[in-house]
Amino acid sequence: MSSSLSAGYRLEQYTLKQPQEVLIVQAEIEGEPDQVMIFKGFSSSLMRPTAFDPDIPVLPQNAKILSIDRLQSPYTPDSPNYLAQGMTWESFQPLLKDLGV
Repeated sequence: MSSSLSAGYRLEQYTLKQPQEVLIVQAEIEGEPDQVMIFKGFSSSLMRPTAFDPDIPVLPQNAKILSIDRLQSPYTPDSPNYLAQGMTWESFQPLLKDLGV
């Protein structure tokens, strides 16, 4: 897959190929902080309304990825099982490349 695709789309594709993982992404969107959960190809903001239409990206093309946490599914907020915490967009690239995303 092309790296010209949006980060949000690529992360959704990653979770389709890794359904045993949940991603929690800290991002900045138009200067505002956001936290987005991505699981099995779907994204949902944990801090702001998420559009009902799945074609409207939760992480737009201009979103700045601050960090990515990888968690074991099922996600349990009371006792999350972290696989990796605080990954940068750059450090996540090899995982995307390995899956062809």
